[in-house]
Parts: sequence; C-alpha cells; structure tokens
Amino acid sequence: MAASCSLPGTQDLSALRAKLQGLLRFLREALSICNAHTVDFYTESVWEQLIDVPPETVLAVLKKATEEAEARPAEARPPPEAEGASGITDFPKIFCETSQKLLSVEAFVLAAKYYSLQNLGVCTPFEQLLVALRGNQTQKTGENVKPDEFMNLKKSHEVQAMSELISSVADYYGIKQVIDLGSGKGYLSSFLSLKYGLKVYGIDSSNTNTHGAQERNRKLKKHWKICHTQSKSDVNGLALKMAKGKKMQGEIQYKANTEEECNNSPTSQEMMSTSEFLPDFSVSVISNIRKQMENLHVCSHREENLCFANAFSLIDLLPINAIEPTTSSRMPKRKMSEANKERRKTTSKSTESNIYSPLTSFITADSELHDIIKDLEDCLMVGLHTCGDLAPNTLRIFTSKPEIKGVCSVGCCYHLLSEEFEDPHKECAQEKWGFPMCHYLKEERWCCGRNARMSACLALERVAVGGGLPTESLFYRAVLQDIIKDCYGITKCDRHVGKIYSKSSSFLDYVRKSLKKLGLDESKVKKLIMDYYEKYKPRMNELEAFNMLKVVLAPCIETLILLDRLCYLKEQEDIAWSALVKLFDPVKSPRCYAVIALKRQQ
Repeated sequence: MAASCSLPGTQDLSALRAKLQGLLRFLREALSICNAHTVDFYTESVWEQLIDVPPETVLAVLKKATEEAEARPAEARPPPEAEGASGITDFPKIFCETSQKLLSVEAFVLAAKYYSLQNLGVCTPFEQLLVALRGNQTQKTGENVKPDEFMNLKKSHEVQAMSELISSVADYYGIKQVIDLGSGKGYLSSFLSLKYGLKVYGIDSSNTNTHGAQERNRKLKKHWKICHTQSKSDVNGLALKMAKGKKMQGEIQYKANTEEECNNSPTSQEMMSTSEFLPDFSVSVISNIRKQMENLHVCSHREENLCFANAFSLIDLLPINAIEPTTSSRMPKRKMSEANKERRKTTSKSTESNIYSPLTSFITADSELHDIIKDLEDCLMVGLHTCGDLAPNTLRIFTSKPEIKGVCSVGCCYHLLSEEFEDPHKECAQEKWGFPMCHYLKEERWCCGRNARMSACLALERVAVGGGLPTESLFYRAVLQDIIKDCYGITKCDRHVGKIYSKSSSFLDYVRKSLKKLGLDESKVKKLIMDYYEKYKPRMNELEAFNMLKVVLAPCIETLILLDRLCYLKEQEDIAWSALVKLFDPVKSPRCYAVIALKRQQ
C-alpha cells in the first residue's frame, strides 16, 4: 500500500442532494426541449410549441455567449456561487409560467452552464487524486512505450489517462488483479497488463470481441517485445558508452595527475568537464545519457525488478551473452554470482505473470464473478465507456462483492439506459434499473425519457470548437417525415431510414432512397418532393437553433445521470471515498467523467 496520505475531500450526500434539487427544478421546465425528437420537428410544430423567441435571436445569443467564454480567461470567470447569487435560478425569467415556452435565451444559457458538472464544483481534480494516491512514492511509469503506437489518438488518450489512475489505485491497495467489464477490443486491458504488470480479466458479452481481443493482444505482445528490446538495447548501448567514458576519464585523470607532479601547474588541478573527456558526445547527448541512467536507478519493481539499491554493476543489466568478455572488466569469463542468475530467472518469470485474459460473459448486477473468474482475489473493477446499464451494474457489483476494493467506471450510451419510471403503466419484472439509482431520485420518481438521454450524448465542447451539427441531414429527415405523414398517413414507423444521407446526391435522391428502404411507393409523391423542400427550406434555421439549445442543455442531463450514480455510492456504508473525476479532454473524448469509489481498508 502507498504511504499514508489522505484522499481529496469530496462533498457529502446532503450537499449533493441539494445540488440535485436545484438541477431538477431547472430540468422540470427545460426537459421538454430535450425530449422533442428532431424527426418530428415539423410534423409536431415543435418550435411554435416550445420556443417564444425568433431563431435568429437564439443563434445570435448562443454565438455571443461562445465568443465571450473564449475571450474571457479562465481565472477571470466568476465562481458558480457568484453566478448563482446573481439570479440565474429565477426560472420564471427563463420560461413562461403559463405556456412554458422559452423566453430568455441568455438566462437559459447561464442556468445550463451553472448546472454542468464543472461549475457545480462536485468533481475532484485528476492530478490531485493521483498525488494523494501515490503519497510520497515516485510515480511508476511502467515500460516506455506509448499507446498511440498501436491505437488511434482518441483511444490512446483515454487508455493512457485511465490506466495511470488504475495503476495508482492498485498500488494504493497493493492489488494485482483487475476486472475490465465491457472490455471490447481489449485496448485498456492489454495496456494495463503490458505496461503496468497487472493481471487483467477482460469480460465482454460479444464472443467476436473476445476472439478479436485475443488476436489483437497476441500481436500487441509481439509489438511490445520489439519495442522493449529496442529500448533495452538503447540503454545497454548508453551504459557501455558511459563505461568507456569513465575509463577514458580515468586515463586522462591519471595523465593529468602525472603532469601535475612534474609541472606543478595549478590549472591542471581542476577536474576536467565531461565534454573534455568525451569529445565525441554533444552536451545534449551526454545529458540524455545521464537522465536515462538516472531513470534506471529509480525504476520500480514492475519494470523487471531492476533495483540499484545494492549497487549492481551495469554489466549485470545485460543478457548473459550480450557482450564478449574483455580484460578491462577484470572478469575474463564473466563470472556471475548465483544471486544475480537467480534474479534474472525471477525477472523472466515475473514478466510472464502479467496476463490479460479475455472472457465472454453477459454481465448483470447479479452476475457471480466466482463462476467467471476461478482465481478471483482482491481486485479492482473498471470499465471504459461501458454502454447503457453496464455502467450502473458495474457500481452495483462493486458494492455487493467484498473482493472488489475499488471501482473506476466511465459510462456512455445514456440512451440505452433502462428507466424505472419511463413507462409506469407497463408491467415489467425487472428489479434493477439503469436509472435512477439513488434514493432521492427514486423518491421523486424521476424520469428523463429516451430523447433526453439521447441529447445527453451530444458533445457541447466539440460543437464549441467548431465541430458543428449535421443540420442538413437532420433537415432532410424532418422534411421526409412530413412527406410520410401527409402522403402515406404514417405517423409512427418501426423501420429506420439509417445512414442514407451520406449516400445521396440531393434531397430528391435522399427521399427516393428512403422511401424505397421503407417499402413505400414513390409514385405517390414523385411530383411533390421538391415542393416540400422549398416549403421548409426557409425554416431550416429553426431546426439549427433548436438543436443548438439541445446541445447547450446536454451537460445538465449528463450531470443528473452522474450525480445519481455518485449519490448511490455515497449511500453505501462500506465505501470510504467516492468522487467524480474528469479523466479525458472532452474535445477528444466527450464522455470524459469517471465515477470512482474505494472501499474501507481492513
């Protein structure tokens, strides 16, 4: 276990419930915007029903708010408490009390910003947590191989940050085993195993993913060994150069001392600089050599147990037959102590124990881990972008299994969550739902709705930096829906159009391909298609403005879902510490928040 160090303070359950209460007050009025489906935008007259402001005004206000946020330095922005005191929670100013329509876009934007996770002050800084977990220990970096050498930049960013945290938690508890739920292609599992020496079980419901992960891990190990061999070769070469340099330095020093005795020159008494006795090395190269040699001295036991506390000779770092014996080594036959030979055998065995085992199993809140993992021991449970109910079920398994000492869960696909109160009239035998989890929201019988949960998946940060929204494709789909309703009398259709927009050359082509896929007779509307396009084209800005409002509101829905999970953990008696941590850059990885909890140590 790491040196004793208190973990960062977090808000207690009562404080979190108070923030939930304020958030619910805002969402009771705003949720109708998120629950309106873009497909029905024109058929249901969504803009007229929900917004009492011209679309031009909405777009102008949102553009101004974005520009002001970018222009104002982060340190100059007022804290959430100051914004709250300025009256942004005066909701009648945001929505009309009678019609419930949106009246003030400015107040809407401020309220949405206020109730985002970052502004509520409920997140624990990532670096602060890492420092607390490590205590006074030196950071363990593992093998010097970067993940972007064998995965895309987004996945590399996610795996690198999350594996660093998981490794720190494992060290904090002295744990070697990790269970990766929803492991998918096995990137995180492989990286934890190869870089940090952890024994990882990756469990995924897809047998295809499991077989793919096995094959990918085999190739990754091969790649890793090559990189590791090259890295060791570089260091060994540097070690030999340093040894030669020291030998040269000794010869030069001996010559200088001899000359001193003969000439009694005061200048010859000064120590020669490194650049003087190693003329073939630049200052930067020498500095690099020194840094790498220093790094060898402080490397961890996971890095092949190379510890220099007992002053092993540099030659002991090399493979037994790596170099030819020389007279200068004073060991013509390179005699090695039995202890050093045994150390190398142990090192070889330790690298083989770093195992990643992909398994196929469908995980629920009631899954019995002992039936899946035969050698289950004290472990951590993790999940990187676990879809739908798997994220809340990960937390439930963590709280119910004594062997699981910590959890780190980053969820995604909120639209796939099951909601207990979404359809109260529908009989269902399901007992454990994806949402809500905590007592307070259960008592409120709170329901978001699928469209609102879908909106929570929108990426505000990406849109803010110019990612934009696919307005034209959404416009095509909304106009198509009006055609289907008017000409075919269909208001609800079980079949989906799918990704036809990217394969279409024009709106006319889009409608024809869509009708064909839906099994509808095109001849009924052949002459009317472009009339519908011309009718709604001037109103495309309404759709754009409305979708931008949904994007602004998206972080509030995500806040609700994540606070629900955090409150659930705070309600458990045996959990010592729990928090929300922003692990990733939201532009690179929009689902960037991790729910983390640690049990009391016995």
